[in-house]
Amino acid sequence: MPTNLSKVQKKITKKKGGIISLHENSRDAQKIRRASVRSSKLEKLAAARSKAHQPLLERVSYFQEAAEAARDPVSMEKIQLLIQSYLNRDNEELLQLKAERRPGRPSSTKEDLLRQRVEVEEREYSAGYWIPDMGDEKNLAALKGWSGEWENLNILKFIRVTKGGKKAESSFPPKGKS
Repeated sequence: MPTNLSKVQKKITKKKGGIISLHENSRDAQKIRRASVRSSKLEKLAAARSKAHQPLLERVSYFQEAAEAARDPVSMEKIQLLIQSYLNRDNEELLQLKAERRPGRPSSTKEDLLRQRVEVEEREYSAGYWIPDMGDEKNLAALKGWSGEWENLNILKFIRVTKGGKKAESSFPPKGKS
């Protein structure tokens, strides 16, 4: 039995009488209801998944832009500087939100969310920040050719870089301290 909404609708419309012969609790109406609920549930799950992937895609695209400028594999010091500049990308906006706020007033939700994101990324950096390996020549070329889609990230190698400059292999997608 097909569970895709369009397939169910197509099958029912081909029947004798089609859609106009449906009544509220007929078997065909129940099939359509089940298929539409399943379809909306799948759309909701896909939206949640893409929302969860978005920060990691932004991170990789930032390092892809940095890789475009690099001709040779990037040194660890340069990688550390790139990570620091990526972590400080919200500082101006945080300062602006703080300046706009009147004295004695609580911080805005946006300011709280930005501050929380900065803290989470700083903790991740001290434990090991997940980035594409820019020290490998083949991986650097693959990063430059990356199309910007989540599905195409599996061709890249990833590493975790700590504040101390230690480098460790990592997996895709990132799981904890992989």
